[in-house]
Amino acid sequence: MKMFSRWSAWLLTISTLLFVWTPQPLQAAPDTSVTNRANFSTDVIYQIVTDRFQDGNPRNNPKGSLFDGTCKNLKKYCGGDWQGIINNINDGYFTGMGVTALWISQPVENIYDVINNAGVQNTSYHGYWARDFKKTNPAHGTMEQFKQLVTAAHAKNIKIIIDFAPNHTSPAMETDSNFGDNGRLYDNGTLVAGYTNDTSRIFHHNLGTDFSSIEDGIYRNLYDLADLNHNNTVVDKYFKDAIQLWLDMGVDGIRVDAVKHMPFGWQKNWMSSINSKAPVFTFGEWFLGKNEVSAENHAFANESGMSLLDFRFAQTVRQVFRDQTQTMQSLNNMIVSTAKDYKYVNDQVTFLDNHDMERFHVNKANKRMLEQALAFTLTSRGVPAVYYGTEQYMTGGNDPDNRARMSSFSTNTTAYKVMGKLGPLRKVNPAFAYGTTKERWVNNDVYIYERKFGNSVALVAINRNLSSAAHISGLVTALPSGQYQDMLSGLLNGSDLTITNGSVAPFKLDAGAVAVWHYTAEEISPVIGHVGPTMVVPGNKVTIDGRGFGSEKGTVYIGGVRVLGADILSWEDTHIEVKVPPIRLIQPAHRPGHYDVVVETAKRTKSSAYSSIQVLTAPQVNVRFVIQGANTVAGENVYLSGNIFELGSWNIESAIGPMYNQVVYKYPNWYIDVSVPADTQIQYKFLKKNGSHLFWEGGKNRTYTTPSSGTDTVIVNWQHQ
Repeated sequence: MKMFSRWSAWLLTISTLLFVWTPQPLQAAPDTSVTNRANFSTDVIYQIVTDRFQDGNPRNNPKGSLFDGTCKNLKKYCGGDWQGIINNINDGYFTGMGVTALWISQPVENIYDVINNAGVQNTSYHGYWARDFKKTNPAHGTMEQFKQLVTAAHAKNIKIIIDFAPNHTSPAMETDSNFGDNGRLYDNGTLVAGYTNDTSRIFHHNLGTDFSSIEDGIYRNLYDLADLNHNNTVVDKYFKDAIQLWLDMGVDGIRVDAVKHMPFGWQKNWMSSINSKAPVFTFGEWFLGKNEVSAENHAFANESGMSLLDFRFAQTVRQVFRDQTQTMQSLNNMIVSTAKDYKYVNDQVTFLDNHDMERFHVNKANKRMLEQALAFTLTSRGVPAVYYGTEQYMTGGNDPDNRARMSSFSTNTTAYKVMGKLGPLRKVNPAFAYGTTKERWVNNDVYIYERKFGNSVALVAINRNLSSAAHISGLVTALPSGQYQDMLSGLLNGSDLTITNGSVAPFKLDAGAVAVWHYTAEEISPVIGHVGPTMVVPGNKVTIDGRGFGSEKGTVYIGGVRVLGADILSWEDTHIEVKVPPIRLIQPAHRPGHYDVVVETAKRTKSSAYSSIQVLTAPQVNVRFVIQGANTVAGENVYLSGNIFELGSWNIESAIGPMYNQVVYKYPNWYIDVSVPADTQIQYKFLKKNGSHLFWEGGKNRTYTTPSSGTDTVIVNWQHQ
């Protein structure tokens, strides 16, 4: 007996020293559902310029000077269509690289004119010169073929995102009705208006923007594109109806073009309309240049109900991996700072390049740089989007060189394989989808970061130095003790990892290496990873995703108010759907606002609070408020406040503004478009503010009843004391 005990103790000691035990990550059933349209955290998006992907049906190719079948003239149509995308869905091309969502070009009918600009012929192959948002672009296919695209994608557990550009129609000239299509807007074939002789004021007529201010970009034409007037009731209804048509076709997400160039109040009202009928994940384009940080950009992402393409992420990744003008410390700084600036940082869409910037990959020498940047994007926070052809190392400068025809459909490139190995991890391990990010080891060339969600952990190491290995010591992690295999299987020169009580054994990270290690565990208590939509009105559906909710119905708390019974629409261990309770029940003060969400299981264990969702007063409408004769001194601006949440609830810090005074109305007259509850009597007032100094207008609170639908304009004079 004593001999056996000594022998057992000796074996135990040796096994501990050699780490022969390897923890086995919990292999949860992959989350492959396409029914969850509010949450894309577990998805990988693949952006396609439809005309440039694959010509699956030559019969729908445009005729004459619109078309160049060789695709040498990148300003003309090349023949790509929805059938070409369907072919690649069915043959498994997207599934093989872990793609679970396809973002396609705007599918609506575009102009058929060839526009000559400085001797260069231009066409609408890109989809951004719309004429009818309720019909399809015949070069891409019919409405029936679009349905077939959605059906084929859903059969492979792939979501469909459409590009949508409600900012404008097509190029137009104020003085020449024969230029192009004159910016004409059609409603399912019926003419609404052209740009010249626009007596109904469907369009803005304020010349082109010089991009000098947010106001200038909103209320003037973007380049020569006919800019739509969203405060026109006809335009407002048109775009609410048009997007609903596409949502009824089964669309799972929307990418909104040029959100920086449309009234923010109108967009919030439009998003409220979408969320009340068919909520889907929606993200907008707000371009930011290198090192550009914008408070207006953050406010839009935090308050509009819409996420954004994360240009801060993209620009930093390009500088760090491609240009190497920034260090890995800069990469970590960007992750830390954006986590503070974006309230819903995991909902921002990350990317390396797109159709509006030169491609990341510029020459054959930087393949590993691209592969590393791709691995970082797929394992980092946010919803990753990959531009078509990245997996084939396509090159190209700015538009149109970055929009060449798809070069190959090889499944053997390293980039394709990197995507195929890392993309699916977002559905298996919630740390990739929902986790916080913590820097564990960093210098100029090496970045090791940890993603953690509940008990699930992922550790990623990248050495961007392509000639020198890095010797890593002193690394700690939340991964349990044991040996971990590199999930890339050495594809990018990574190796396995040994961990003892949170300490990582010293190891060599080879030149140009990337390694990914992870562990997934069951949750004893509920942990919320995502809530969406983030902006709702009472009665809207909200989806809650995470882990450890249990299979039996429990309780959801919104603003401290219990949601239970019939208002719990579904309950699964990783997914809950509930109806937002009436405003009168939400505490405190019985009014709308920002409210935390908490899940309590049937066993009475509670999650931490998810902070937070925005509960509006009621369905929204867009109203333009105009104040005349509001003279100010240097540094002073005019703001709007009122008794409802949408106007700041008389909280000076939440007042709407600063108002504008340069384009539609000019100083000393000020204006702003605001999303407010429909058919509601409100009180409001204007104030002048300069930092902490403020000055209210005189007189009593103003009263106004908002319209039950459509838009309105309120024009009043400044009330003196």
